[in-house]
Amino acid sequence: MKNILSIVMLFTCMISFAQSIPFTGKRDFNIEQGASGSGTPAYYLDIKKNGNVHFGFVQINQADQKETKEEINAGKYNPKVMKVHFKTYNETFYVKFDQQKIYLTDEEGNIKKSDDCCPISEMAELNCNCESILYK
Repeated sequence: MKNILSIVMLFTCMISFAQSIPFTGKRDFNIEQGASGSGTPAYYLDIKKNGNVHFGFVQINQADQKETKEEINAGKYNPKVMKVHFKTYNETFYVKFDQQKIYLTDEEGNIKKSDDCCPISEMAELNCNCESILYK
């Protein structure tokens, strides 16, 4: 009887864990819409089946075609806020994300607003939400 109960509890834990991550696999994003251009890093996140979230970027220098890239493990998925720190450029930022979008936040998970986050098509707007669609 104990073995059956243990198996049921293990199965329940596995189902609840699988439902807690929004997806598995790699998604690209570009939060600061107006910042695209030569040498701008292409950011991505990759959620592993075990719930670990990896963030990375690839940047190609347009002058000499030198590629710079880094990938970090930011830990288990946290729907409230995740800290991302890239050592290459000593860059730290906070994000939260769901199945479709990623948001730049402060340490508490509040979505940031900035003129730099406004899409080029809406340059007349000021103080836009810092968000991006997650592209497959």
